Amino acid sequence: MNYTTQAVLDKFAISISALCAIHCALTPVLLALMPSLSALGLADHLYHEVMVLIVLPTSMLAVLLGCNKHKDMRVLVLAVIGLLTLAGSAIFGHDFLGETGEKAATMIGAIIIAMAHWRNLGLCRKQACAEK
Repeated sequence: MNYTTQAVLDKFAISISALCAIHCALTPVLLALMPSLSALGLADHLYHEVMVLIVLPTSMLAVLLGCNKHKDMRVLVLAVIGLLTLAGSAIFGHDFLGETGEKAATMIGAIIIAMAHWRNLGLCRKQACAEK
């Protein structure tokens, strides 16, 4: 895989993280305003698990490809913290943190993952420019 693949994966992971945060913030409001949306299952726990299953491999692949290139361990540490926070909130959050705590932990995890990918993308772009 080359820089382009890694950059696409980073951008995809940032988008998915943003989608998670938007989902957590807007779903309760939308369900209150339009109760018929509850039929879509957007507030369902399965939705969170599916999103985590998409985010985990995409994020890890992008981060590992980037870290292999730029050797910045802060990206890896941020990504691991964010992914553990996101996965933990999806799996255990509702039981241990309640609904509000689960949403807060999910948003925090998504933001940390997005920060890791933003840094990863910037470092990889910088290094690609330096090599030319």
